[in-house]
Amino acid sequence: MGVLSDKISREQLKPGDHIYSWRTAHIYAHHGIYTVEGMVIHFTRASFQEIDTGTESDHNLVTSAPSHPWDPPCPRCGYHLRLRGGVISTCLDCFLHGGDLYLFRYDVSLAFFIAKFRGGTCTLAAADPPEVVIHRATFLLQHGFGVYQIFKNNCEDFAIYCKTGLLVFTNASVGLSGQAVALFAIVSAIISSPLRFLTTGFTGLAVIGWAMFSVSRLVSDLAIRRDVIKVSVERLVAYSGLDEQSITNITKEDFITETALED
Repeated sequence: MGVLSDKISREQLKPGDHIYSWRTAHIYAHHGIYTVEGMVIHFTRASFQEIDTGTESDHNLVTSAPSHPWDPPCPRCGYHLRLRGGVISTCLDCFLHGGDLYLFRYDVSLAFFIAKFRGGTCTLAAADPPEVVIHRATFLLQHGFGVYQIFKNNCEDFAIYCKTGLLVFTNASVGLSGQAVALFAIVSAIISSPLRFLTTGFTGLAVIGWAMFSVSRLVSDLAIRRDVIKVSVERLVAYSGLDEQSITNITKEDFITETALED
């Protein structure tokens, strides 16, 4: 396990680990929290849709789940890919869905973070103790984590919240997901930098593009961002519906309280 790959074996798993598995030719990854005895709590959608943009295009976005509605539920955990969505608890086999197992890394060095080209694999932020992580995950298993949205509230956002207790308290276009951040960083590197006009050579463009991409990823990491704050899971679910406005309001209130205490 290192810069090139964070692939691990099942024997290396520990309760409270943030794990993920790549889907559809490594285009995106599905994230979750490993608990105990081969079980994983994760955030997904029913009817084959792990991806949700909150738009009409959702009908055209499907997952790598089996396409047969008559497939029986898992004999171990009872999970049925078509019928169940939201925050769910399944066995590791159902979570992986035939893919490999990877460990999301926390509290990595700056050099390691920049060297990891793929977003959604690590963060500079530190994780909370395993017992706290599992408490958040199991609490949200009972109460939910709102509506799944690909850029603001996806499976990675769920897992990161469980590990850190951090939420975005502004109406930013992207949440804590490193995958979503990396996508925005790529776009920024291509079209947003005036530095691209300083060179026409391929090498120069590549260096400038890589630099812009790395900076965009870095400033969007939850350890660097200024629009994140720690919120207890009990306080989070106290707001019925857990819609975007409720989360924004609760995190703003906690931000104001925390600022007052620091002063």
